[in-house]
Amino acid sequence: MEGLSKPGEEEPWRVLEFYSGIGGMRYSIMKAGVNATMVEAFDINDTANDVYQHNFGHRPFQGNIQTLSAADLDSYGAHVWLLSPPCEPYTRQGLQKDSNDARASSFLKILELMPQTSQPPVMLFVENVVGFETSDTHRRMAEILEKAHFVTQEFILSPLHFGVPYSRPRYFCLAKRKPLSFQNPLLNQQLIRAPGPLFGHNESMIVAGGNEPQGSLDESLQACEPVERFLEFKHPSNGVEPESSWLHINVPGALEISAIGSLEQYFVPLSLLERWGNAMDATVDASSLSNGLLRLPQQAIIVHSMDYMQRRAEDKIESLEGLRPRYFTPREVANLHSFPENFNFPRHISLRQRYTIITCSMLLIFVYSYTYPPTVKSLY
Repeated sequence: MEGLSKPGEEEPWRVLEFYSGIGGMRYSIMKAGVNATMVEAFDINDTANDVYQHNFGHRPFQGNIQTLSAADLDSYGAHVWLLSPPCEPYTRQGLQKDSNDARASSFLKILELMPQTSQPPVMLFVENVVGFETSDTHRRMAEILEKAHFVTQEFILSPLHFGVPYSRPRYFCLAKRKPLSFQNPLLNQQLIRAPGPLFGHNESMIVAGGNEPQGSLDESLQACEPVERFLEFKHPSNGVEPESSWLHINVPGALEISAIGSLEQYFVPLSLLERWGNAMDATVDASSLSNGLLRLPQQAIIVHSMDYMQRRAEDKIESLEGLRPRYFTPREVANLHSFPENFNFPRHISLRQRYTIITCSMLLIFVYSYTYPPTVKSLY
């Protein structure tokens, strides 16, 4: 096909990283061992770009990407585009304006420029929240990709599928421009809700809609690493004051607490427990490995005490206060997001900013029970 360019065996893939944030996509390519060169990254957030520059030695383009022209995109000579556009137009908590939301316009503008380029990319990777797959923006994306001779495979996948005790399902789209093809063409133009089909099994998960079967979810939960593996600090035993006796765990990328203050700053304020404690409902069954799963808007809480879960509702606030719940540290959140051990924040980035840019407005709370050892699960 005219304009199709593909690097040779020794030549690296040239990659553009749109909405680069703090570099999650770039780290993923590095971890996958792909022979690739990031020729440019794009993000409008100044704080995220500070973190990106601190870790990679390159500052992303910080202008409005809607000002880019087809000639600008051609100048990079990129084979691959990575795109993780703003999720707010499609979230359940948002206004769900979809393509009418101004934050969706830059994504559509980039896609609409692609047919105008003389050397369009040969591969695209798109990530967003669950809900994007039913949006008008998704419909428009599919139309543009089809007209540009791309074949796609789409997925709804969660860290749980890959052994991380963290339920955060996300939409992913892989696209290749013909004559390039996928190894398993049976997955083309399909929405897959588990990673099995990628490895040649669980063909039943090739579905156009619906949820992942409970049995498959249970298998993912049982295969998860213990949550303690992702922590910086743990309480050593029963009967010890939590304020003074948390132990530092030598986990990859652990951040010395002195760098950002004492552990006390991570304990959940009593005022917050008094306000939301009664809404912190915990349920457990055999398939959840005796761990509590709580779902609150913008919040996630880990509970490890069966005794706690069985207490009466009127005792909840007192019980939570006694358990001394704390927030995950930013390093622990980074660990749950599979950032490498050498990832870190510049010192001038505040604690609030660290949470904001690494969690995308997601609030994680960790509740520790000193009666039961922590095992599995951090769910939002």
